[in-house]
Formats: sequence, C-alpha cells, structure tokens
Amino acid sequence: MKYYISRLFRSFVTLIIVVTVVFLLMRLMPVEGYFGSNYDKLDEAQKMAKLENLGLLDPWYIQLKDFYTDVLKGDFGQSITYRPKAQISDILGEKLMISLKFGLASLIVSLVLGLSLGILMARFKGKFWDKLGTGYVVGANAVPAVIYYLLIQVFFTQWFKLPLLFDKSNPKSWILPVMCLSLVNIAYYAMWIRRYMVDELNKDYVRLARAKGLRNKEIMVRHVMRNAFVPMAQYLPASILYTVAGSIYVESLFSIPGTGGLLVTAIQRQDNTLVQALSLLYSSIGIIGLMLGDILMASFDPRIKLSGEGGSR
Repeated sequence: MKYYISRLFRSFVTLIIVVTVVFLLMRLMPVEGYFGSNYDKLDEAQKMAKLENLGLLDPWYIQLKDFYTDVLKGDFGQSITYRPKAQISDILGEKLMISLKFGLASLIVSLVLGLSLGILMARFKGKFWDKLGTGYVVGANAVPAVIYYLLIQVFFTQWFKLPLLFDKSNPKSWILPVMCLSLVNIAYYAMWIRRYMVDELNKDYVRLARAKGLRNKEIMVRHVMRNAFVPMAQYLPASILYTVAGSIYVESLFSIPGTGGLLVTAIQRQDNTLVQALSLLYSSIGIIGLMLGDILMASFDPRIKLSGEGGSR
C-alpha cells in the first residue's frame, strides 16, 4: 500500500508537469493559427474579440487554473479549429472506440501468433522453426514498415478480393489493417519470449527438473513458460492502453477515422483544447500502463517485492 500511494503521488505530479508544459507551449505559438484562412479578412477588433472569447487574453496562470477547474468537472471544452464548437469529449469518444477496436484486435493476434512462434523457436532451438522464426523476425525489423504495408494493400486486395479502404459496414475491411498492425508486434513478442525461454532453459532448476525425470513438456509448461512470461507481463497493460492512440500510418493508409495522427493534426491547427485533452489522455495512459505492469509482474512472480528492505523497486 505504501508503494501504491507513493507511486500514485509521483504519477500525479508527473502528469501535472507534462500537461502544464504542453499547455504553456501551445500559448507560445502565433495567434494566426486560431483564425485559419480568415486571419487577413478580419479587422483588429474582430481578432481581439475572438481571442477574448477563447480566453487567450487572460494571464497564463488564469488560463491554466480555468483549464484544470474544467477538467475536474469533466469538461474538456470545445474544439477551436479541428471541428469548431464540437465537444472534445464527443470527438475523442467517437475516434477512441475505433482505434481501440483495431488496436485490441491486432494485440490479440500479435500475442497469440507471436507467443506461439516464440515458444516453438525456443523449444526447437537451432532447428526448422527457430530458423523460420528468426528469418521472420529479422525481415520484419529490417524492412521499413511502409513497404510491406503498401505491398499488403496492393497485392492482398487483388489476390483475396479484400477491400482497399475501411468500411464500417464491411467486416472484411478489418482484415488488412489488423494484419498490418500485427506484423511487427508478432516479431517483437516472438523474439522476446524466445530469448527469455532460452535463458530459463539454461538455468540450474531446469537441469534439476530433468534429472528428477520430469518430461520436457511438463518443464516447459509448469516452469519455463511461467518464468519467461514474467518480464513480458510488465509491458502488457501498457500495450493494451496504447491501442487507443492508434497508428498514424495504418489509419491514414486505410482511411480509418481513428485517433492515429489526431494529435499531430490538432497541433498543426493550433486547436489548444484538443491538444490539451490528448496530452492528458496519452500521459495518463503511459503512467497507468507502467504502474499496472509493475503490479501484474509482481502478481506473476511472488519473489518480486514492490517495496521493502534492500533491492526494493
């Protein structure tokens, strides 16, 4: 409990610092961005009226106080330039669900195929499955993702008659985006689970288990896989939470109306309220993901202590 309270306090301070810095940086940008193409068409009085209406003429500390006051009330304000006068909560709610569905689908595919491939590579080290998996891992990491994304989109639409662009009414339009999102992650999970399992297989307790007459399958399932999964468990909550951020390139390539690229677009258009909401969201995701990862790792391995005398985390 002491660890949780301390970690929550530090996480809260980190979150406040990140969001405050982003808030202040947005105020340093030129005011022209708030008017778009209408800047030269407005007179000085109209410009000042709009800035005042947005609260941008108040001192920065007053603006910051008003922002946090509204956030505590659950009000993230309205979009300024991205979708003028639309509620930020409505924009995020619509886009987050789309990215979350794609992200979770790709994560499930990545975990199932990646862990399965990694286990086969570790169990048959130096043999066919290991060489095949190693070739896939090297290829997935060596070839720029944009190349095989385009190849998948071009050839798979021809060979398997799959939709080129995302369509909510067509379930088949999910296949190619999920495949693209999964390819690198499959290689990542396969590479790391193989590494951890090979390390475990060379430890003394495995030799002892074999000396006692335990079968290889029993050793792999009851001991090796469990211990090898402990370090992987630390990154699993963050991986799940990061799915809401979407993929800039994949969502653009398949015309998916998710959150991928939304932060970049909001910054380019100087949509302060949207940038602040996204910064708060993404910072919270990162902090919560890391904290849940520590907790999950400790639950898998009771030898790990989050606090205590000597070597505490």
